[in-house]
Amino acid sequence: MKRNAGFTVVLALALGAFLGLGSPVPAEAQVFPLLFDGGIGVIPVSSGVGQDPTAEVVNRNIVRGVQPAGQIWVISDLSAVVEGDGRIRVDGRGLLLGGGNNIGRNANASVFATLICEATPPFTERNTDATGVPLEANGDFRIDDVLTPTPSADCASPTLLIRNAGNRAWVAAGIPEAPEM
Repeated sequence: MKRNAGFTVVLALALGAFLGLGSPVPAEAQVFPLLFDGGIGVIPVSSGVGQDPTAEVVNRNIVRGVQPAGQIWVISDLSAVVEGDGRIRVDGRGLLLGGGNNIGRNANASVFATLICEATPPFTERNTDATGVPLEANGDFRIDDVLTPTPSADCASPTLLIRNAGNRAWVAAGIPEAPEM
């Protein structure tokens, strides 16, 4: 699913210059398609406070207003492409529980994707169908859908979350591919 984002930027700049439009894309803006290569499984708690082995106060790993799952999840691989019209294709491998009595299993979960473009609140959740797609026994999944609402042209800080359809908690995140310059 990889594409040459650098070529897309150069082509857009050249076309804009040729047509006398100046620079069509601000330097800080992300250029569609947005690419994600690799995934990070959720660790529900980011830190704890307390002297004994059980923390008295914990900081949940909330990402852009979205709550984490209650258990650790791992993911072997993830690749995703988001087009400017909202079309999204996600290919995930090995999304499984990373702890608890059902470690190494898929928890019979279904997942959907959320793209958040804003770095600070208010956040807009652009979702695929929240019914989700079921995880295979080995944790593999594929999403081919359209985000609603459609992402804006200035998705300056893209964050892609894979979420459990049952409780809407995030279980994995895509690693954004840096645009080539």
